[in-house]
Amino acid sequence: MSDESTTLRSVHLVRTGQMEYRAENGRGGVISIGEGQNTDFTPVELLLVALGGCTGVTVEALTKRAEPKRFDISVEGHKVKDASGGNIMEDLVVTVDISFDHDEMGQKMADRVPDAIERTHKQLCTVSRTVEAPTPIRVVQVRTSET
Repeated sequence: MSDESTTLRSVHLVRTGQMEYRAENGRGGVISIGEGQNTDFTPVELLLVALGGCTGVTVEALTKRAEPKRFDISVEGHKVKDASGGNIMEDLVVTVDISFDHDEMGQKMADRVPDAIERTHKQLCTVSRTVEAPTPIRVVQVRTSET
C-alpha cells in the first residue's frame, strides 16, 4: 500500500470574481479559470489540457533519448447532454503530432512512438485512465458561518 504523502495530489481554488477562480498547486503554479467570458480556461478546457498534457509528458518520457523536432498535441471533444439531461464530454480525441530527426537515434524514437502512445493511453496516463474508469467523486460541503 502506498503512503498517502506520495500518492496525494491536490490543488486549491479561490474565487477571484463573479464566475472566476484562481487555481494554485503546492509548487506555486497558478491558472485562472472562468466560464469562457474572457481568456481564462474553462473547467472543460482544463480537462482537455490534462488529457493532452498527460499524454505528452508520458510519450516524451518513453521517447526521451532523442529530442523531437516537432511535438504538438491537440485534444477535442463534444460537450453534450447525456440520457439523464446532464452535461458530459463525448468523442474525446487526443492527436499526437511528433517527429524526430532522420538520424539513427531519431528513427529509433520515431519507431517507438506508436507503442508509446498505446502504452500511454492504456497503462501510464493517469488522466485518460481515470476519465475512462468508473471513478466515483465525493463532493464535501464545509459549512461555515461568518460573524
